[in-house]
Amino acid sequence: MWFVYTETPTAGNTAPVRASERAYRQLRGEILDGLLAPGTGLLEVEQAARIGVSRTPLRAAIARLIADGLVAGRPGRGFMVTEMNVDSIGELYEVRRALEEHAARIAAERRDPAVFEALRTQFLVASELILQGEPGLRRYYELIDEFDLALDEAVANPFLVGALAGVRTHLARIRRLARDNPDRLRSAAAEHLLIVDAVLAGDSSLAAHATHVHLHQSLTSVLATLQGSSAVPAGQSH
Repeated sequence: MWFVYTETPTAGNTAPVRASERAYRQLRGEILDGLLAPGTGLLEVEQAARIGVSRTPLRAAIARLIADGLVAGRPGRGFMVTEMNVDSIGELYEVRRALEEHAARIAAERRDPAVFEALRTQFLVASELILQGEPGLRRYYELIDEFDLALDEAVANPFLVGALAGVRTHLARIRRLARDNPDRLRSAAAEHLLIVDAVLAGDSSLAAHATHVHLHQSLTSVLATLQGSSAVPAGQSH
């Protein structure tokens, strides 16, 4: 079962969400959760009726999703959810390696030790979460998000953080491939702990290397999963 995106209103904020924003959030959440699978067609009339908005705000939402790289035009047939394939994922990881290894290096130089000490405590028991079913998995992925946030705050570079955010949008789709592989999730938790330890120690070279190892293992696992599935063959257009 995938997690369905739901919006939680901010305390004290009762302003209504614009129709285009609501459509964007719903479609984006459904794409990232896999409810709208790669290759799914998105017809304007059908999606507008389903979400409960007019076609104008739906088009604005689609334009944002195209900019995110989550939707693409389909000649004569509206739009479609972009495909995931071996080639595109390899390209994504090339960018991910460059950004995340550099971010880890900078974070080790600028980190707040107390923040990463707290993360270390949680990652020490992260493997136990993976054995607790959906609630444990939800908490595990929340911990990964907390790690990403701590890294961003330590980096304190809005341009680098913005680039990382764009990459993470697509990684959210790939992340689902590991949900049924508890062994890989436990290994990933241990790899994150090594990164946290290196950042906490202020060792920029070790932090970058630990990140490199984690990303290599992650990509190897993703490609093995994809190559075992005929749904996303190498070279398929996206």
